[in-house]
Amino acid sequence: MLVFAPPLSRQETQMATMSPLRQRMIEDMTVRNLSPSTQQSYIYAIAKFSRHFGYAPDRLSFEQVRAY
Repeated sequence: MLVFAPPLSRQETQMATMSPLRQRMIEDMTVRNLSPSTQQSYIYAIAKFSRHFGYAPDRLSFEQVRAY
């Protein structure tokens, strides 16, 4: 007997594929009651920062962050 799960919502899909660091950042911003547009701006900035170095922010050294 096959059992099918209901499809995941877009948000559930994003959360399932999101890094723990990004999940924590979003949770922290939500707790701080930052507006959705502020959260999007911060997430965009971190993504741009990450693309600059070519890997996740949690793998950067202090000197790399400072140089940026």
